[in-house]
Amino acid sequence: MKCPYCQSDNVESALVCASCARDIAIPATLIAERDDLLRKRDLLREELRRARAEIEAIMTRRKSR
Repeated sequence: MKCPYCQSDNVESALVCASCARDIAIPATLIAERDDLLRKRDLLREELRRARAEIEAIMTRRKSR
């Protein structure tokens, strides 16, 4: 695991950076929450893409009238 403060490499299970002694542990609940938020973001992006395509199709049909 790379320390977010000093960028030193540490073992994956490290709780404290071996170089700068700062706390680098990330609770599993935060990782799970991050992963859930990333999934939700991706779903929203896809929904937005579909909505934009639908609006473009409507606008195209209106212009062709």
